[in-house]
Amino acid sequence: MRDSKRVVYWIRRLSEIAMFGWLGLMLLADLTVAASSPPLQFMVFACGIAGIVAMALRRRYRVESFVILAGLSMLTSVVMTSTGTTGIPGAAETGALLVLVLGVIRHVEPVRTAAILACAGLIVLMAEAFARAESVEALAFAFLLFAAWSTIAGVGGYLRFQQERRNEAVRSVRRTERLELARELHDLVAHHITGIVVQAQAARTVAETSPTAVVPALDAIATAGSEALTSMRRMVTVLRADEASRSPGTSLADLRLLTDRFSAEGPKVAFEIGQGIDGRTLAPEVLTTLHRVLLEALTNVRKHAPRAGWVEADLRRYDATVVLRVRNFDSASDPRVARLGGGFGLVGMAERVEALGGHLDAGLTPEGAWEIRAEFPLH
Repeated sequence: MRDSKRVVYWIRRLSEIAMFGWLGLMLLADLTVAASSPPLQFMVFACGIAGIVAMALRRRYRVESFVILAGLSMLTSVVMTSTGTTGIPGAAETGALLVLVLGVIRHVEPVRTAAILACAGLIVLMAEAFARAESVEALAFAFLLFAAWSTIAGVGGYLRFQQERRNEAVRSVRRTERLELARELHDLVAHHITGIVVQAQAARTVAETSPTAVVPALDAIATAGSEALTSMRRMVTVLRADEASRSPGTSLADLRLLTDRFSAEGPKVAFEIGQGIDGRTLAPEVLTTLHRVLLEALTNVRKHAPRAGWVEADLRRYDATVVLRVRNFDSASDPRVARLGGGFGLVGMAERVEALGGHLDAGLTPEGAWEIRAEFPLH
């Protein structure tokens, strides 16, 4: 997982370097044109410099960068028109404007604001074409700039649509987890409160015959109440953060039963529970989340790697943490490809794990196996 993130990071860095190199070459072309044109053509060169600066600041000041560059470009077009100066549109300036339009369409909220800014970019580009060139050349420049803007708008709109679809799917997963958590919270409260009531009734009965035995019973009630309060706080925190964490009644035996059932219908699963782990080691919500992560991991194997040779799963304790790892080998397909198509099960599982202070990773191991790794702190 870390290797894939590093690859993505360097791909982005190299693309940024390539883009700024491309803009730098176009800026040199603008300087060459300005050197052999009327003095006002240097305003176009200055707009190119402003465009490169706006590109460098676009992630932090996306709208501001676009508005300032568009304003400078329009001002240059107005000045050149009013003085009757002709030249050609700026290459670096135009390139920066188009890239900024793409970013505006993809990221600016709300959509109406993004559309207004994109249309303003088209007006600036058309003014750039008609105000700075001869009449015949202006039509050619206008056609080229309109075609470039249309392509950018189409690509940006498609990317935004895909991102909105993914965001909505993630929100749907979280809503589902929250509804399930509400049911689980009811069961959890009923379980703990029932135990407290039973112990209180027993303490009252004991008090009639042996008052000295009441103190241990009261201690047990206080302990049960504290455990209930701790679990409820965790789950309420999850609800507030649109997260989910547990399902009551899961045990280590359920984990082994889950792998046995999977082995009977799919690839064989070798499941091992390390020493130092039992039902008292793990909190109920951790046990439940372990069960859900294991279920999701095995379901992904069945859906996305049905011809996997075998699956290895183990649950081990490392000092103050417990780690669940699920690996499948000899997979005919890479689960990452299928997951990019809309599988959001791991999104919900990551929410659950992180709600308990843990961390979930999924990726290829150096041996070529696909691995899901969930780590939980031991409270």
